[in-house]
Amino acid sequence: MKKIVRAATVPLSLEAFCRDMLRELSQEYEVVAVSSPGEVLDEVGEREGVRTIAVPMERHISLFRDLKSLWKMWRVLRREKPDMIHSMTPKAGLICMMAGWLVGVPVRIHTFTGLVWPTSTGLKRRILMATDWLTCACATHIIPEGEGVKSDLLNHHITCKPLKVLGYGNVKGIDLDYFKPAETTSKSHQGFTFVFVGRIVRDKGINELVKAFDRLHQEHNDVRLVLVGPREDDLDPVLPETLERIDRGEGIEAVGKQSDVKPFYTDADALVFPSYREGFPNVVIEAGAMGLPSIVTDINGSREIIIDGQNGIIVPPQDEEALYQAMKLFVEDPELAQSLAGNARPLIASRYEQGYVRKCLYDFYHEILN
Repeated sequence: MKKIVRAATVPLSLEAFCRDMLRELSQEYEVVAVSSPGEVLDEVGEREGVRTIAVPMERHISLFRDLKSLWKMWRVLRREKPDMIHSMTPKAGLICMMAGWLVGVPVRIHTFTGLVWPTSTGLKRRILMATDWLTCACATHIIPEGEGVKSDLLNHHITCKPLKVLGYGNVKGIDLDYFKPAETTSKSHQGFTFVFVGRIVRDKGINELVKAFDRLHQEHNDVRLVLVGPREDDLDPVLPETLERIDRGEGIEAVGKQSDVKPFYTDADALVFPSYREGFPNVVIEAGAMGLPSIVTDINGSREIIIDGQNGIIVPPQDEEALYQAMKLFVEDPELAQSLAGNARPLIASRYEQGYVRKCLYDFYHEILN
């Protein structure tokens, strides 16, 4: 039985992206899960029935700690002697691909779920591009989560290796039995409700979203915006006036981080997701599976999930006016919104059903390991 290592920087990534997948893989391979230590890693191992190994890894750049992580990962791989290591998330990719290359692991795969440097500038951008270049140089196979990520990697000369997008993209897939429209159509609010799901930070377009909504609310005082997600004021804060407007309420309800976002999709009429950058946003897939049309920005992932005019509307990123006009169109043309909503779930089901997404990955494993 061949041995594979699945790795991520933090155990929450294994929890989010590999749930049930590791258990399915363990029927054919010896599977070892690796991430930074934590209770979640132990829970993943117990639930999936696989061995886990903790290797501390910092999410941010830290030369001394990164070298220490590399040394520890090298020791783990040298001891385990896997046939394949497959990493995701940036820091785990850099550490695992370098350690795998040094040890001589035959198959070294990294999945790029998103790129940070396209929206960075100066020295930080050059460092981030260099680390992605090194990750690719040490990998034998590279999986971009979508066509947009693939184009960025090639066009900016991060790698010239063959890149393979599996299926239509996305690494997780969607459980259509769970994410499905509610049988009842009753809502807690009579007016049109937009929902945003994600971190309340600048890069998610929250400043533009709040300004656009404020204008819309002045014209339609029954419209509502529900913000689902945690604030991260220390990492990527939004403007003070944005926080003040959120705290004031008046049509905006910030509910914080939620363990289950499904009820908020059920209670909404549309998703609005004006992010500056993504790899392949699961929230857009989830909302579509729930039968919601979406307003998204013209960025990687979002423009692959949403077909403009069919299951949603695509607007330029960081464009308050375009965002306002799209939201206004949904409110003032309910027939259009309903038409887009009718197409939402069928399009998601045909491309991102969980079983199909996993089969694409398993078939790829068979292809390169046998």
